[in-house]
Amino acid sequence: MKKIDKLVLKSFWGPFVLTLCVVVFIFLMRLMMFYIDQFVSKDIELRVFAKIIFFFSLITIPIALPLAVLLSSLMTYGNLGEFFELTALKGAGISLTRAMRPLLIVATGIAIFSFWFNNKVAPWANLKGYSLLWDIKSSKATLSIKEGIFYNDLPGYSIKADKKEGETLRGMVIYKHQENGMETGNREIILADSGRMYTTPDKQYLVFELYNGNDYTEYTDNSSSVSYASNGSQNSLAKFLRNGFQHYKLRISLDSYGLKRTNEQQFEYHEYMKNLKELSTLTDSLKKELKTTVAGTAATSRQYYTYQFRQPQPVIITNPSTPVPPVLKAGKWIDSLLARPVEPRIKGEISDMALSQAKNMLSYAESNQTYLKEKAKTVNRYELESHHKFTQAVSCFIMFLIGAPLGAIIKKGGFGVPVLVSILFFILLYVLTLTGDKYAKDDLIWVPAGAWMANAILLPLGLYLMKQARNDSRLFDKDVYVIWWGRMKNRYANWRAGRSEKQLA
Repeated sequence: MKKIDKLVLKSFWGPFVLTLCVVVFIFLMRLMMFYIDQFVSKDIELRVFAKIIFFFSLITIPIALPLAVLLSSLMTYGNLGEFFELTALKGAGISLTRAMRPLLIVATGIAIFSFWFNNKVAPWANLKGYSLLWDIKSSKATLSIKEGIFYNDLPGYSIKADKKEGETLRGMVIYKHQENGMETGNREIILADSGRMYTTPDKQYLVFELYNGNDYTEYTDNSSSVSYASNGSQNSLAKFLRNGFQHYKLRISLDSYGLKRTNEQQFEYHEYMKNLKELSTLTDSLKKELKTTVAGTAATSRQYYTYQFRQPQPVIITNPSTPVPPVLKAGKWIDSLLARPVEPRIKGEISDMALSQAKNMLSYAESNQTYLKEKAKTVNRYELESHHKFTQAVSCFIMFLIGAPLGAIIKKGGFGVPVLVSILFFILLYVLTLTGDKYAKDDLIWVPAGAWMANAILLPLGLYLMKQARNDSRLFDKDVYVIWWGRMKNRYANWRAGRSEKQLA
């Protein structure tokens, strides 16, 4: 490796690692803020938070790589141009293409790594991350009792405290909801002057320590006392049993709280959880299924038609005296059925039946159209994700083709102009990608065209900037446009003067 290669690579790796970390952090915070409402008021362990941050960090790496390559390459060659190192290289007879060769190899390696990451690591991270997020969303909020309000999230219990004084609860009311066979409702009520609430060290039970109260239990006695209703049926009499206490412990299981992991196989159907081979297999299967469904639609719709035109079958005449059956042809013969002399009641029934069949056919066609559209969208989504395994990798290389010549042209390093230019080009890439995906999913354009639209537009731009950088273009110099505007004004003034002379002549 030559000294020029070491110089360029040393200038590149620092900004690249820093930029990648910053971009991953920004995208991670964006995702976490989007799901922040799922984490509030839930007793989630720090270990679980660390896991979900790790998985979502891996998910954002393929998105962050193009921006990191663009910004770091722009900063690298911007710094070299700002400190006249590129000028010194050109004065020594080293072309700009030669100066870009080490980073060209690095950008190719990053593109290959991006494809491998998208195909191997990203599906695994998506499966782990989104399944864990689903479990967090499904877990219940932390138990929180407010003054004067019944808390009903504990299964089988309703709890209220009149006042909260630190850890002490005053004026406690606890209803137990029982569901034993036919007996349901609040059959046990606990009233206490005070108490405190805490969980066991293993987080399995919630304990209420109650002081100075009564436990009222309702029960039915089927043997001792029987009453008769107005319709003659027998009803058992309800009785209450009261137990007074000075100190009472109530233990409630917290099985419904906390994080419970769902089987990850329930999430494997999504296209983000599949690698390239699985996506290809599923796409082929879905396409075959869609073709079968479309082919069966016409045959199924025949049941809604009373009269159907069929291709006439060839008639083999064995006996010349046998009359040939007439072949039905399209025309006014169906409408002529209504012109026959029939009773008005029957004629109205025929019209109502035709209208009903037409409505049924319209409803069937609309529901079938919606079903087939959704089926086609599913096929397009899987096919689109297969192409994105490649497009995100190629976009890393294209971002280098844009960033490196831009840095050589602008000749500005640091986090000022390069950051602004990089964000503008990344937003352009992002918008074009979203637009192409939307058109492809809605079946408005060919799926490969939608998937590769952003790269196809930005690649010529990168090649143009590379050409301008090799020719030492002053594309972003203010003086160039001031001089060009002055020349245009002079040409316009000369043209008007020449036109005035012709009119005078």
